[in-house]
Amino acid sequence: MAVSLEAVSSSQQALVIPDVPIWRLSVAQYHQMIEAGIFTDDDPVELLEGWLVTKMTKNPPHVFSTEIIRELLSAMLPADWFISSQEPVTTLDSEPEPDVMIVSGSRRDYLQQHPQPNDVGLIVEVADATLQSDRTLKLRIYAAAGIPTCWILNLQERQLEVYTEPSGKGAAAIYAARRDYTASESIPVMLNGEAIGQINLSDLLP
Repeated sequence: MAVSLEAVSSSQQALVIPDVPIWRLSVAQYHQMIEAGIFTDDDPVELLEGWLVTKMTKNPPHVFSTEIIRELLSAMLPADWFISSQEPVTTLDSEPEPDVMIVSGSRRDYLQQHPQPNDVGLIVEVADATLQSDRTLKLRIYAAAGIPTCWILNLQERQLEVYTEPSGKGAAAIYAARRDYTASESIPVMLNGEAIGQINLSDLLP
């Protein structure tokens, strides 16, 4: 079916957020829609605080950093942990898909459900165009879920931001502590309060 240029132009215009109440999805409803085939693995969406949010397209530097982080963390993990990359973690009202996370147990432990927050030791978001939302919406979701440590690899400013000490609930959730590392520094990798290795930030940067 032919589509007019006028229709294409109209579809690409910025969406206006309605000023009327919008229906928010529960995690259970989101799962039901996936099971019914309404959403597939090819659909670039994730559930964040009840909203369906479009995931950004990844550029080559983002892909490079994500893959390097995954490789370096995998090499130092204890036997009872594994790396998950761009796969879901289920919280009370969200199902984000972080770029990298360290998960306890084995992959077979999660054949029936995705990891829960208490299964996660570390989450990493690689941020370029998504820096603002990673520092606000994503970080709030992870803090509210009690995930102990979140890294944001800030490609714009070439630094790694390490967030710890999650506290609060909902919109008030925060990480009480933040430390930034520059390209000349090494970052300790912590699991359950113990250092399992170090990573040179320069190795992660494109």
